[in-house]
Amino acid sequence: MSKISNKPIGKTDRPQKSSKASAPTRQAIVDLLKRQGEQSASALGKALGVTPMAARLHLYDLQAEGLVEERSEAKAQSRGRGRPVKYWSLTAAAARVFPDAHQGLAVEMIRSVEELFGAAGLARLVKKHGTRQRAAYGEKLKPAKTLGDRVRRLAGARSDEGYMAEAKRDGRDWLLIENHCPICSAAKACTGLCANELKVFSDVLGKDAKVTREEHILAGARRCVYRVAGKK
Repeated sequence: MSKISNKPIGKTDRPQKSSKASAPTRQAIVDLLKRQGEQSASALGKALGVTPMAARLHLYDLQAEGLVEERSEAKAQSRGRGRPVKYWSLTAAAARVFPDAHQGLAVEMIRSVEELFGAAGLARLVKKHGTRQRAAYGEKLKPAKTLGDRVRRLAGARSDEGYMAEAKRDGRDWLLIENHCPICSAAKACTGLCANELKVFSDVLGKDAKVTREEHILAGARRCVYRVAGKK
């Protein structure tokens, strides 16, 4: 993952406080916004154990770097009058601070394979990739005793690959959440990769699991979310 800049930002009408020590906190803010979506400075401060003002200062630094943007929302009447609440979210430019898995090279390779061997050749490549994924994930999931354990282990394996994945319980089901896609450009160039991964997840999680995709980055969502339900 690329690092957030430590350099002081230019002059603004906002208070400044930039230092090398603040870089980890700004990185943590970016990570939280990536995982949880837009947040207020108060929510970010609470999550990080700092004051809302301290979180706000970091957000201004990130805004100056073009990594976050704000929107204002009027307070509900029940909460009384006052300044609108500002909510912060990542900009498209923030993608540069997350792993990209050499996407430029991947896209070039995909296009070359399709040019040289046609759609059938590309399909064989995707199938081979799926076979390797099944073998790798299968080994990591082998010690799991329950469906929940398998989902958690799969999330761990995907996080190791840069997907910022997590497993969450949702009623009787499990959610496999991927907050980042390190192969997004490649997936756009070859949509079969996404379809293939859905099949891979279904296979490695076992015959007692039903896997459906509920949110998809390529469809415009902030993240990819897979619902894993146990079959009766």
